[in-house]
Amino acid sequence: MGFGYYMAKEVMREIGNKSREFYEFILPPVDMILQNDKLIVTIDMPGFDKKEIKLKLNGNILSINAKREDEVEGTIIWRQRPRLIDKKVRLPIEVKDDEDLGASAKYHDGVLTLTIPVKTGKNITIE
Repeated sequence: MGFGYYMAKEVMREIGNKSREFYEFILPPVDMILQNDKLIVTIDMPGFDKKEIKLKLNGNILSINAKREDEVEGTIIWRQRPRLIDKKVRLPIEVKDDEDLGASAKYHDGVLTLTIPVKTGKNITIE
């Protein structure tokens, strides 16, 4: 049980760390729906409190940051839910930094829903 056991244990620990990094990269799942003059962005974030979630829009990049402070008694054997989310999502719209968006966000039952108004272009008349 000497060196071989130690190496197998370290390999399994590293696989666990890499898989957690991968899931934190792809999580949370994000849906985007363009609805008339609004972009609806739905993000699944179960287990977070709304005061732990920070959103920022810079150009067409939506930054989602959340950190959950767990108070757990006992020894954690396995943890799948992410405690930290730091994700950037490219939106299919362009927003200028100095522009007042009029966007809104609601968090209910672990689902964050953003509504972002989309500016439509002006019609060009041909003379």
